[in-house]
Amino acid sequence: MANRGPSYGLSREVQEKIEQKYDPELENRLVNWIIIQCGEKIEHPPPGRQHFQEWLTDGTLLCKLINSLHPKGKEPIPRISESKMAFKQMELISQFLKAAEIYGVRTTDIFQTVDLWEGKDMAAVQRTLMALGSVAVTKDDGCYQGDPSWFHKKAQQNRRGFSEEQLRQGQNVIGLQMGSNKGASQSGMTGYGMPRQIM
Repeated sequence: MANRGPSYGLSREVQEKIEQKYDPELENRLVNWIIIQCGEKIEHPPPGRQHFQEWLTDGTLLCKLINSLHPKGKEPIPRISESKMAFKQMELISQFLKAAEIYGVRTTDIFQTVDLWEGKDMAAVQRTLMALGSVAVTKDDGCYQGDPSWFHKKAQQNRRGFSEEQLRQGQNVIGLQMGSNKGASQSGMTGYGMPRQIM
């Protein structure tokens, strides 16, 4: 984690708003899911944003998590090197982010490496993990471990089929968005150019 002095003014206000988005209850759910999903002897971190960040900072847990969502032999990150060097840890985090995007997490739901590494936006990290869990539950390929009610299932495609006759009938209907002139008349309108009568 980078050593930064305290922020003041607008920077401080922005940081406080970001920190308010962090959800401690969601943290607990995500920690439980990661421990169950990875299926290893992983120590439960103490509660709190900073402990959650320290738990994930080296990137190894995130890589194990994304690998566990794939069948054996098809893991996206074949080698997870545990290192104390900062650039190696940041590289693991960025490998996780690329693998999550390939897995199906939208780009807009993915945090930036510094959000986790420097602890700038842990709420964004939570959003990414929630999106990853939702995609895993939606895929339903047998790799997801844990309670499916922890995450929302993403909406699936819902195609509708209309017959030619139904499509022709739809062309004859004037939609309400187009407006209507039903009951319109010019009665009571005064001619243009006439002065207004004020009494």
